[in-house]
Amino acid sequence: MKTSNHNQQHFRPATLLVLLSLFFSSAFAQQTITLTGKVIEESNQKPVPGATISLKGSQSGVISAIDGVFSLPVKQKLPVTLSISFVGLETQEIDVYEAEPLTIQLKEGTGNKLNEVVVVGYGTQTRKDLTSAIVSVKPDEIQNIPKVSINEQLQGKAAGVQISSNTGIPGEGVFFRIRGATSINATNDPLYVVDGVFINSQSLQSMTTQGQRTNPLADIAASDIESIEILKDASATAIYGARAANGVVIITTKRGKYNSRPKVNLNSTVGWAWTPKLWNLVTGPEHASIINEAWINDGKSFATRPFRPVSEGGRGLPEEQKTYDRLNDVFRTGLLQSYSASVSGGTQNTKYYIGGDYTKQEATMRPVYFQREGGKINLDQKISKYVTLSISNSISKTYRKQARIGDGPNGGMLQAALHTPTYLPKFNADGSYAKWAGFDNLDVLIKYTNMNSNSYRYIGNFKAQVDVLPNVHFTSSWGIDLNDYDEFQYWNSFTSLGAPTTAGAPGGSGSEANTKNIVWTNEQTFEFVPKLGNKQSLSVLVGNSLLDNRKTFLSANGSGFPNDAFELITSAATRTSDNDHTESGLASYFGRVNYDFAKKYFLTFSLRFDGSSKFGSKNKWGTFPSVGLAWQLKEEAFLKNVEWLNSLKLRGSFGIIGNQNGINNFASQGLWGGGYNYAGLPGIAPEQLANENLKWETTRQTDFGLNLNILNGILDLELDYYQKYTTGLLLQFPLPYKTGYTSIYRNDGEISNKGFEVTLTSLNINKKNIKWSTSINIAQNKNLIEKLSIPINQYTREWVRMEQGHPLYSFYLYKQLYVDPQTGNSVFEGQDASGNVPTSARQVMGNTWPKLYGGITNNFQYKNFDLSIFFNFNYGNDVFNLNRYFLESGGTRDDKRALHANQLKRWQKPGDITDVPRVTTIGNNYNLQQNSRFLEDGSFLRLSSLTLGYTLPETISRKINLNKVKVYVTGSNLWLLRKYTDPDPEINVAGENQNVQGLDLGTPPQPRTFQFGLNLTF
Repeated sequence: MKTSNHNQQHFRPATLLVLLSLFFSSAFAQQTITLTGKVIEESNQKPVPGATISLKGSQSGVISAIDGVFSLPVKQKLPVTLSISFVGLETQEIDVYEAEPLTIQLKEGTGNKLNEVVVVGYGTQTRKDLTSAIVSVKPDEIQNIPKVSINEQLQGKAAGVQISSNTGIPGEGVFFRIRGATSINATNDPLYVVDGVFINSQSLQSMTTQGQRTNPLADIAASDIESIEILKDASATAIYGARAANGVVIITTKRGKYNSRPKVNLNSTVGWAWTPKLWNLVTGPEHASIINEAWINDGKSFATRPFRPVSEGGRGLPEEQKTYDRLNDVFRTGLLQSYSASVSGGTQNTKYYIGGDYTKQEATMRPVYFQREGGKINLDQKISKYVTLSISNSISKTYRKQARIGDGPNGGMLQAALHTPTYLPKFNADGSYAKWAGFDNLDVLIKYTNMNSNSYRYIGNFKAQVDVLPNVHFTSSWGIDLNDYDEFQYWNSFTSLGAPTTAGAPGGSGSEANTKNIVWTNEQTFEFVPKLGNKQSLSVLVGNSLLDNRKTFLSANGSGFPNDAFELITSAATRTSDNDHTESGLASYFGRVNYDFAKKYFLTFSLRFDGSSKFGSKNKWGTFPSVGLAWQLKEEAFLKNVEWLNSLKLRGSFGIIGNQNGINNFASQGLWGGGYNYAGLPGIAPEQLANENLKWETTRQTDFGLNLNILNGILDLELDYYQKYTTGLLLQFPLPYKTGYTSIYRNDGEISNKGFEVTLTSLNINKKNIKWSTSINIAQNKNLIEKLSIPINQYTREWVRMEQGHPLYSFYLYKQLYVDPQTGNSVFEGQDASGNVPTSARQVMGNTWPKLYGGITNNFQYKNFDLSIFFNFNYGNDVFNLNRYFLESGGTRDDKRALHANQLKRWQKPGDITDVPRVTTIGNNYNLQQNSRFLEDGSFLRLSSLTLGYTLPETISRKINLNKVKVYVTGSNLWLLRKYTDPDPEINVAGENQNVQGLDLGTPPQPRTFQFGLNLTF
């Protein structure tokens, strides 16, 4: 019995081990699953024999039979990814979650271009059916570019779209023009539509950062974007009416898919940003020598020269001067971080997308940084077979640590670093902060600058879609863009802005402001798609739109604080406040007809009526029609059987679009204002003259285009030529002071834009393990002010001028012809025999419009490695270098400004050949401020981004329960070819003024960045 019991006791654990072993071995054994299905061609539903069906990440694969049927054994756990390909048809990849029969439809193989779906106004179309000029940008083309603003990331990606950054500070304003500029006082920015919501793209910033403005598009995370379409011609934009005078950018965010399992995507990047090149300044000894030289050239006594021995009452000899580097004190290597996560999926009746992101970028200039946190929820629900409800929600908080970085000495961070003479010490002998030349001490600004803003933003849309009949669809939507923008600044008693006004008085100066902007949109559309037989198709869309834009502003200011520990306005001895409220509305009715016959002849006609509250009763309503035609020659009998030709389409369009954006909401009305107090009593006064005849600014545009696609998409070419002519410019016309008014809004002036666009895409190599594709876009725009009653000057010292017969963004200068090799004096066009230069010699010369601009992208793939190289360029544009104007001063500013290293090229003796005249404070060499010597070639070729990635084979990633694992490195601004003297020609100190471009003055250049990234999908 004992033996029996003993044996039983040993048998039980042994049996258990055997059973567990069998269980685990069966659980982890690779079971063979057979996937079956059929491959058909989408266009005719016919079977595709000979198609290759392969298991991605493995060597397994089969060929479909004559009836398109296939059977593929799979020794992996589901889900798996299948790749299906056939010569002449698009390769397709599908995720398989269940071992159920599959029906796979392959589209016509035209390089993934002609059949791609393009988002248009209030709908979608395939690219091959378009009659208009629309460019699509895929998110994966821009998502690794380390810019925080979507519109900035688009630079160089679309022909005819000119984009440049005003500064190297993240989240700052961007110059964005589609086919030129059409207005002076109305906006030139395009309309941005996010998930059907018209969003505000104008900065809400009220506190100056010396010429710059924040970019509201930085509130939107690129990680949530599914597609971006840029609508360029009138046929595409007219459906949006008055808000689309300068083109439209449609942003569609990601959504889930019906009947799909949850898909989780994680992406993170970490990297650094730095400035590759700073300004070249002279050393302390060089500065002193130049000042002494100017002193002697002025005819003054050598014995009284400024830099002579201290014992003789001077500042010390030139060689005794030290050199103090302030630029490297303020510039740094900034940390870049970006993290995003999303989950998407759906059931039979519900689909969802939930995303979140966090981005923080330190600017290359202390102490500035940008930080954004956001979330996204998109939900679609089928209520019944006929009704679908959709909501889109995006919320973000954007924080900016700011500084004054542009034009102006008070509080100017970069001004203090760049313009303070290099021989002047940073601290006084007693260790206190030294202050020179009217600029703040840089160390004080770095330590004590206290400026920041918070942008709280919600963009939402609710949409109901009802299939009234099989061919009649009704859509109603409500959209809102709500932006709450808070600002704060405090200047302590060490700064010039916060210093006590008198000895012993309290110091400190502070401000707080809040701006709220709300854009409400309500739209209804009916779409009718009747059946006209096999050769014809027709769709008719009618709708209405209501828009309301409300903006409120409230600010408080204080000065005289108990001490610098108190920063709230309530603590100030003197307090003031200000507020404002404004509102405008737009009511619209629109319609569009799309028709095609035999896929050969295409027609698009649209008509929109817009009514604006900004105009008087006589001119509230505007009518804006457009028509687009296209002819697909490939479908004609004489080309239909040309096998190498996939598409040859001619396009033409014409339309008229109005503009009322950007002007005063009450521009046509006579206005009175309060606050004109007298003798302690409240008072009012007239502020604006009425103009009941004020009407819409209108732009008529003509476009001719050609689309060519050959060899199954190996080569795709798109050509466009356009003409835009704008009449009735909405102009704030200056009035004589004797009228009691400074200006009046009236229609005055005409502007033309014309140009061409070329986009060429090629598939250079398309092998199993190696692929290489190239995309090139080149464009030119010629802008001209055709009519303008009077010239209008812009910016300080009137360096910029708008005048009939010249382009916008032109400079107003005296033309320096050369420097006389014998005397060293500048010689100007128009000067008299005595060397005097009359004001009549000043002329419009040079402008910021490039003769050519565009981008070049090369994408390479070798097995699991991918490489993307992107260049963008400008050619033939001018930049006016105000850094040289102020810093190449020839001794006229002595200890008030540093000296540019270009001053070392000055004329010093007879026979010297140079364009930098002899240094002197007398005459025109350095006292004629608007000197063409400082007008430089702004052309550049930039290696804008380079990304190298590696995707883990699926056979490995599946083992760790991941669908995709990708690691990558990205560099931006890695190389810059230019003639420009200073760090970067892509700059503008006056970003807040839409009529000023190409002025460079103490603005942080574009940073160079390097980042590591990781992307996980499961």
